[in-house]
Amino acid sequence: MKFVEGGVTRAAGFEAAGVGAQIKYQGRDDMALVYSKVPCVAAGTFTTNVVKAAPVKWDQRIVKESETVQVVIVNSGIANACTGTEGYGYCEETAKAAAEVFQVEMEQVLIGSTGVIGMQLPMERIKKGITLLAEEKTDTLEAGNKAAKAIMTTDTRDKQVAVEVEIDGKKVTIGGMAKGSGMIHPNMCTMLAFITTDASISKEALQQALSEDVKDTYNMISVDGDTSTNDTVLLLANAMAGNEEIKIGTENYRIFAAALHAVNETLAKKMAGDGEGATALFEAKVIGAESKQQAQTLAKSIVCSNLTKTAIAGHDANWGRILCAMGYSGAQFDPEKVDLFFESKAGKIKIIENGTAVDYSEEEATKILSEEEVTVIADIKSGEAKGTAWGCDLTHGYIEINADYRS
Repeated sequence: MKFVEGGVTRAAGFEAAGVGAQIKYQGRDDMALVYSKVPCVAAGTFTTNVVKAAPVKWDQRIVKESETVQVVIVNSGIANACTGTEGYGYCEETAKAAAEVFQVEMEQVLIGSTGVIGMQLPMERIKKGITLLAEEKTDTLEAGNKAAKAIMTTDTRDKQVAVEVEIDGKKVTIGGMAKGSGMIHPNMCTMLAFITTDASISKEALQQALSEDVKDTYNMISVDGDTSTNDTVLLLANAMAGNEEIKIGTENYRIFAAALHAVNETLAKKMAGDGEGATALFEAKVIGAESKQQAQTLAKSIVCSNLTKTAIAGHDANWGRILCAMGYSGAQFDPEKVDLFFESKAGKIKIIENGTAVDYSEEEATKILSEEEVTVIADIKSGEAKGTAWGCDLTHGYIEINADYRS
């Protein structure tokens, strides 16, 4: 497996576009398209929030009931959440308009929305945007870049990745784009991810690979503890690589799943590191655990702790906050066995051993914690399992962004 340049247009047969439709923003692209030249099988995972946005409900039905899909239409600025039957009707209207423009069936159109909750979509602008997307779509990397930028809201940078693997002697590519900066605490934020592959794979295998992997990737990130109404991950496979169809339980399935994991983990970390107001990606690794579940519970609790996140923002090795977060996680462990380390490209330092502080340099710890990517490693010395979670520091910038988000 190797990482390559690009995102959703890297895999064979996929095109994309990004255009400005003035959905809410002025002077920037705010509608995106992902299009396959041939029908695709699709898989998806969605928010666990009881309050689900209209496009989530639409996509859940399409992924479950449609044999193939071919078009994904995404808008930023307005989430189309808490908009009732009118909002769901706008999903149908969007799908109908896209079906006419792209000459597909309504049930082959998936929809994504992100932005302010409670506002209705300006449908005339949406329809005009769909026409513009059709005119602009190409299979270039630049088209993928434009699509990735068009789905951003408070994101400070686009998020893309692509990998290549060999299956049955054929080059198989998986590429993806995502957006997410605030309202991120997935339990499959506001988090959207769109992944494309030219692999030939059964719909059953595609869904299983995605559903299994979100547990270790998107579900292990948190920016602010808020699970969005719009969380959506969509995965499309168009079979244009020419490999034999991948089925569950085969070696080819393992290869594909590993490549998909690389894409999902990369996008997840990009989202966590671009949290609203953030200055650092904060990674928590728990090792020496009795089970993976125990390790992941502890790791997620660490990155979700606001006190720990503010300590990271201040480059302060306040290890007591980390132990405290582990202690209220719900996972059982012996605090008197815990060794704790901080690590970044500036070095690695042990902070506590067997639950008590060692004689460490605060100056060195601050230097390590001042990097753009910071890791805390907690060894609980109870077994061989491990788990990793990702978050970000918590700064004044988060409040500034969200205090006036609607305006």
